[in-house]
Amino acid sequence: MAIDVKEALKIISDLELKTKFEILPIEDSINRICAQNIKATSSLPKFNNSAMDGYAILHEDCGEKLEVKDTIFAGDNNNLLLENKTCVKIMTGAKVPDNCTAIVPKENCEIISQKQIIVPKDIKLNQHIRFIGEDIKKEEILLKEKEEINFSKITLLASQGISHIKVYKKPKIVVFASGEELKLHYEKAEDYQIYNSNTPTFISRCKELGCEVDFIGQAHDSIESIKELIQNSLDADMIITSGGVSVGDADFTKAAFNELESKNIFEGIKIKPGKPTVLGKIKDTYILNLPGNPLAGALIFELFGKLIVQKLLGCNKIHHNFIISKMAEELRNKKGRITIIPGFFDGESFNAEQKRSPGMVSTLSRCNSMIVLNEDVSLLKKGALVKVLPINWKFFGKDDKDFLTNE
Repeated sequence: MAIDVKEALKIISDLELKTKFEILPIEDSINRICAQNIKATSSLPKFNNSAMDGYAILHEDCGEKLEVKDTIFAGDNNNLLLENKTCVKIMTGAKVPDNCTAIVPKENCEIISQKQIIVPKDIKLNQHIRFIGEDIKKEEILLKEKEEINFSKITLLASQGISHIKVYKKPKIVVFASGEELKLHYEKAEDYQIYNSNTPTFISRCKELGCEVDFIGQAHDSIESIKELIQNSLDADMIITSGGVSVGDADFTKAAFNELESKNIFEGIKIKPGKPTVLGKIKDTYILNLPGNPLAGALIFELFGKLIVQKLLGCNKIHHNFIISKMAEELRNKKGRITIIPGFFDGESFNAEQKRSPGMVSTLSRCNSMIVLNEDVSLLKKGALVKVLPINWKFFGKDDKDFLTNE
C-alpha cells in the first residue's frame, strides 16, 4: 500500500546504513565526508605576531621620539624585550617582543633617521598584533565527523600539518535496465523501439553525487534474467532499477525481487508523478525501484533517492533545504495528491516548466529546481511565495524542514 510523502522521508532518514572508511591525503579528500572528529594540534597563530610592516613599541610611548634598537624579520626566533623610549622595526608575520603592546605601521611614523622615529599619539592598545589562538585554539574541533570536506576545510587541515584524513568510502551503486522494448544508447534501435534514457540518467546522476557506479547490463524480459543481474549486484550498497514495478503482465522486476526474498520497506508513494516507487532490501543491499517514465523516475530520485545517497555517503545533511522565492507566473494544479513541479529558478523567481508529462525526457534539461505542492494546492498566483528545492546543486541541511508549498 502506498504511503504518504512525509512517512517515506521519515523512513529514509531513519535507515541504519553501514559505512566504511579509508585514509586519504588531504588533497584527495575534496567533496568526501569526514569520518572522524579532528582537533587542532596547535593554536593559530602559534605566537603573537605583527599584522603590519612597521615598528613594535610600548603603548605608553605614544607620541614620543623612539630609538630603533633592532629589526625582526618573519621567521626570526627572537627573545627581545622593549625598553622605554625604544622600538624595533618589524615585518608582517614576525614574532613580536613579549612586552610589545602596539605595532605602528611605518607609513604612520615620522622617520628622523635609521635609528630614530617619532610615533603618533593616537595609537590603540594592542593594535595590529595578532595574538596566540586568535584564529584557532589548540584542541578546538576543526572538522566534525560526517561533515563534507571542501577547499576551506583542507586549508584548516594543512594549517595544522595534517597530511592524511579518514573519510567514508564512496558508496557503490549498481544500475541495470530491464525491458526488451528498450535499446541502450550504443545499440541500433528500430522504428518501433526506443532508447533507454533512464539508465544513463541514474548512472551519471549518482556519479555527480559522489558514488562509485557500475552498470551491469540489460536484462531480458524474464524473471531468471533479472534475478541473475540482482544476484550479481548484492555486493553493492544500493541497486537502482526503473520500470517493472507497476501492475502489468510483462513486469518481471517485482517478481524477480520477490523470489530473492527482497523485503519491501515501502511499496508506493502518494505523490505525482511517481507513485509506483518501491524501496526494499536484500541482506545489506538496498533496492530502489523507480518509475519507468523518464521524468517521473528522475524527479522521484531527486526527492527520495538523493537522500539515500546522502546517507550512504556518510553525510549528516540528509534533509531537503530550500530557498523562499516567488512564482514568475500563475500555476494551476489538479489537487488531491502531493505534486512535484520542475522548473527554473533564476535567482529571483521560480518559472514552472510547461512541458512536464511523466514520460518526457527533455524537461529536466531546461530545469535546475523544483517545487513540491501540497495536496490541497489548486492555484498559485503570480508572485506567490514558494519553496524552491535545487536539482543541479546540492542544498541539504541537518534539520528537517517542511518544504511543501501551500496556497
